[in-house]
Amino acid sequence: MTFQRACGLSELEEDTPKRVELDGTPVSVVLTEGEVFAINDICSHANVSLSEGEVDDCHIECWLHGSRFDLRSGKPDAPPATRPVPVYPVKIEGDDVLVSVTQES
Repeated sequence: MTFQRACGLSELEEDTPKRVELDGTPVSVVLTEGEVFAINDICSHANVSLSEGEVDDCHIECWLHGSRFDLRSGKPDAPPATRPVPVYPVKIEGDDVLVSVTQES
């Protein structure tokens, strides 16, 4: 697994998604409930950015149709989305938020 810097921890605001791109993959980095999560930034229902949505109770909501995704698993818990979105491992080193978007072989 290869981790790369997504952003600084000090750049994140509680419950405010930050969109970054890592190796061509759009990622939403979210600080919520004292933890940092990384989830694919594209809604599985409608091809829109999840980082433009709201965060509540460890979920991110798509601004377009209201689908909600669990930041821990990527699973949807509100329609119309039925497919999960990928989530990525996160490590914190100092002020660096490191995310791995690579798959192990």
